[in-house]
Amino acid sequence: MRHTFACSLVVKGGLIGGAVIVDGDALTYRTGKLTVDPKFRNLELPRKDISGISWKTVVFPIATVTMAGGEEYRFMIFNKGGFEKAYAEEDKA
Repeated sequence: MRHTFACSLVVKGGLIGGAVIVDGDALTYRTGKLTVDPKFRNLELPRKDISGISWKTVVFPIATVTMAGGEEYRFMIFNKGGFEKAYAEEDKA
């Protein structure tokens, strides 16, 4: 089952509003902003390549997704509890 959460991708120089989609195969960040680097417009992070997700709260919760290759992506996710529940449910599926 797909779950969609409003979020912002944290990049050098600011935030890019969009949504993160949680499903059994990947976390996918999408934005419709045309001025954004094409790499980030439809960023797919396969679950098999995610080595961990850590949280930090600075006014809003920020999730750091660490990939097996060492890359890190930061997302300001506005519904942390819902995201964690959806991510855990997809692990079981």
